[in-house]
This record gives sequence, structure tokens and C-alpha cells, in this order.
Amino acid sequence: MEEEFEFYKVSQADLAKSEFYQELAQQWYSSNEGPMALLRLETSFQMKWILSEIRKYIGYHAEILDVGSGAGFFSNTAVEAGYEVTGLDISRTSLRVAELMDKSGRVKYVEGDAYRMPFPKESFDVVVALDLFEHVSDPEMIISEMSRVLRPGGLLFYRTINKTAASYIWINRVIRWLARNQGSAFFDYKLFRKPEEIEFWCEQCDLEMQRVRGMRPAFFQPGFWRLLRSREIHPDFRFVWSKRKIISYTGYAKKFREH
Repeated sequence: MEEEFEFYKVSQADLAKSEFYQELAQQWYSSNEGPMALLRLETSFQMKWILSEIRKYIGYHAEILDVGSGAGFFSNTAVEAGYEVTGLDISRTSLRVAELMDKSGRVKYVEGDAYRMPFPKESFDVVVALDLFEHVSDPEMIISEMSRVLRPGGLLFYRTINKTAASYIWINRVIRWLARNQGSAFFDYKLFRKPEEIEFWCEQCDLEMQRVRGMRPAFFQPGFWRLLRSREIHPDFRFVWSKRKIISYTGYAKKFREH
């Protein structure tokens, strides 16, 4: 018999009276300063392509798990597109902000560890892990766990940072400069992963790579020059897909058998 798990749910009363979470929500969802503003725009840029691939190969009624859901940038957008979404994160603070900003009230936010996810096997049609692998010490173990909860024929989407000189400069110069007084402990270059590593780990976990796309900022754009002048990420700051994966890359793999 499968073990049953309780979903983490924050009371709306607690959220409504908490100025702390309201301020964080405004900072993460509206502010033009700091790495969170950049992450918000990166997620927004990828959404159209990811959701179109889900519709094409899974359909409009997919059950999606967002691992490392953070403030809910992906989850809250995907649920508005009509999908059933569960967001998993180890940070209760991030979950409270994510739930506060879920206008639909339909995302199931769960407090839990990606290394041992509190779900029965083959629970989801799609698993998404955006900006997760560059923050963990053992991506292969997490990929194995993702494969466990993914149904055969399901898709695993991910985005992470390549281990190159260009990504080192972007993260350790530009992003840390953007962080100002917020601290610099966002990334560790030793944890960056090459595309070949991710593909190998996926294959070991019964996941067959389907497509990988490079992604980078559009350098010759007004938003980029505004960034250099003001340290602010304006809404017109753009990202572009690239054949080369010198900074970061987004891809997905298909589960072809029980894991």
C-alpha cells in the first residue's frame, strides 16, 4: 500500500497579516534589483517553450511537479495555463511567498527535500527543475528521485548553468555585482555542470535526452546597457536561445521505462 503524504498549506489568515512575507513577495515579484529579478525574467522567457512542449507531447491535462519551486515563478504561471501543479521546496519562507502569489489558489505547495521526495512512484506526467542542479552537491541522486516519481513516457525539464569561463564571468562578476549588499553566496562554480554530465546521469536513470537549448542574455539591447548603468533589471531585459551553451542551457528528457 502506498504511503500517504500531507500537503503543506499555509493559512490565508497568517499570510494576510504577515508584513514580512508581503514585502518578500513584492521584492521577488516586482523589484528590479538583485539576482531574484534576473531569475524571474529567465523563468518567464522559458515558460512559453516549456509549456508548448508539454502540450505537444503530454497534453493539456498533465500533472506537473516543480522541484525547487522557490517563490513559485514557474508553478504559479503553469497553473494559470490550466495544469495541475505541485511545488516542492525545502524553504518554508519561499513556499509562503509562492502561495501568497498564487492567485488561483490551486498550486499544492509541499515542504520537502529533493533528495527524498514525499511522493509515491510514478505520480507525475512532468517534472520541472529550473535553476536547481547548480545549487546541489549530488544532481545524479536528485535526477534518480525525479525519475522515480515520473510516469513512463513523462518528461523531465531542467535548466542549469554550464561550467565554462563565460559562465564563471557572468555569475562571479555580473551577478555578484548585481547582488550589492545582499551577500554573494548564491552560486558555487564547483557545482556547475556540463551538458554531457546531465545527459549521462539522465541515461543512468532511464531518461532519454530529447533536446537541449543554450540560453543567454541578449547583450546588445537597451536593457543590458541599463543594467550596466543602474544595476537594475528592467522588464525589457531580454534573453535569447543560442546554439552554443556557453552560459546556461535548458533541456528535457523522456522517461522510457519504470525506474
